[in-house]
Amino acid sequence: MTRILFLCTGNSCRSQMAEGWARHLHGDKFEVHSAGIAPVGLHPLAVRVMQESGIDISGQKSKPVSALKDMAFDTVITVCDSARESCPHFPGKTKVLHFDFADPAAAKGSEQEVLAVFRRVRDEIRDFVSGLPEYLSNRRTA
Repeated sequence: MTRILFLCTGNSCRSQMAEGWARHLHGDKFEVHSAGIAPVGLHPLAVRVMQESGIDISGQKSKPVSALKDMAFDTVITVCDSARESCPHFPGKTKVLHFDFADPAAAKGSEQEVLAVFRRVRDEIRDFVSGLPEYLSNRRTA
């Protein structure tokens, strides 16, 4: 199984949603983890919007990337520019890829406006993760 780490700054929204989608869509292909450079806890709105899609991430834990230092990853995917800039070195043949998603936790406005941002980012991450097996396969053969 391909071992993947989704990495962001706070490990509260984007990387957590990516982990949830990857487990849901590709749990038979990937062993999936998420972590943060400076974790701040799982965001309740990330849990809420994922639940709307039928995916329960409430049991996932926000953790520092240092907690996974003894694990070897095939692919590390940074999901925000800050994580890309602060991404630690991963030994061996680990591929590090970057896809920047807006930070829904930074959204301003009414509850409905903030939820709309969380939902949009959730759906963007779903679309990205759904194509991940093909994307990784093409990168191996290119």
